[in-house]
This record gives sequence, C-alpha cells and structure tokens, in this order.
Amino acid sequence: MNPSHTKMPRAWQRMLSGRRLDLLSPEPRDIEIEDIAHGLARVARWNGQTKGDYAFSVAQHCVVVTDIVEALWPSSTVNERLAALLHDAPEYVIGDLISPFKTAIGLDYKAFELKLLEAIHQRFDVGRLSVAAAAAIKDADTIAAYYEATLLAGFGTSEAEEFFGIPQVPAELHSALMVLKPFPAKDAQRQFLLRFGSLSPH
Repeated sequence: MNPSHTKMPRAWQRMLSGRRLDLLSPEPRDIEIEDIAHGLARVARWNGQTKGDYAFSVAQHCVVVTDIVEALWPSSTVNERLAALLHDAPEYVIGDLISPFKTAIGLDYKAFELKLLEAIHQRFDVGRLSVAAAAAIKDADTIAAYYEATLLAGFGTSEAEEFFGIPQVPAELHSALMVLKPFPAKDAQRQFLLRFGSLSPH
C-alpha cells in the first residue's frame, strides 16, 4: 500500500509566532494573542464588500463590539469585556464566513468554531459567562453589524433593520458609531492589542 494513502491529512497551521495550532484539537498553549491580532486585522468583514480604502477587519469589529458593551453595560466586568473582544477570535484561522453561508454549512462548522473559542478562553483565562453577559455581547455584535451594514456595506436602513433590528443606543454612542471607517491592518492590529492589554490579567 502506498504510504501516502494512509498518512493523515495535515490539520495544523503554522503561525508567525512559530506555534503550530491543531485546528481539529486546539491546545490553549499553542494560542498567542499576537497571532490572533495579526490574523483578525487581515480578515475582512462582509467578505471585503465594504466602502473605503481598506477592508473593515474583524479586529476592528471586535474593538467596536467591546466599545458598545462598555457604553451600554457600564457595570460589565473586565472578564465580560475581554470575552467581547475575543468573541470572533476563532476567525484568525478559520476566516469570517458571512452568516448565510454559516447557516448553509450547518452545525459542524459551529461546533468547530466553538471548540476553538473554548481553547482561546482557556488560554486567556476568560471565565464562564452568565446567560445575561453572553446575550449582552450578542446584542452589541448585532448593533455593530447594523452600523457596519448601513455605513460600509451598502445596506439601506430598512434592509438593515430587517436583518439586525433597530439599534437602541444613546445619542453619544450613535454619534460615535456614525463615523465608523476602516483602519489599515497595522492600525487595527495595534488597537486590538492595546485593548487586550487593558483587559487581560496577564
């Protein structure tokens, strides 16, 4: 028998840090925040179909979601804000699939994504979230998506409201989100790392 026929397919990715992350069975020790920030800053939201000279990155989106959590839920803990920052962290290796495609792929993709997120949470000591905290992060994610859709991705207001609802935010936060624009990758990466540094106990 040809040995190449029995050899298991490679299921790891080499990171710039030198780590090799097993994508099927991720180990927390193989996860580095610098790799996450580098990857997320170069993954485009909305499949890159956004206005501006730069793609709107997942790294920038994660910081925006954290800003929304802090603005709407000032009593949120540092742990909850760190969870908000890392809510899309698995996309540093699996990319950002748009929601309709995730639905088409099915539950196996979601299970894969959640397994990697669990390893990321273990690596950075993100404690268990309450149901209310998880819901708050999800709400912030949806609010961010609404503003991204209408300001950057070409959605009309009524279309965005159909998919994301009408955001209920104070005037100050609305004004801040209305000037949303994509950053260059290096700036998004730096912003993500700075926010992580302010939230992480490490």
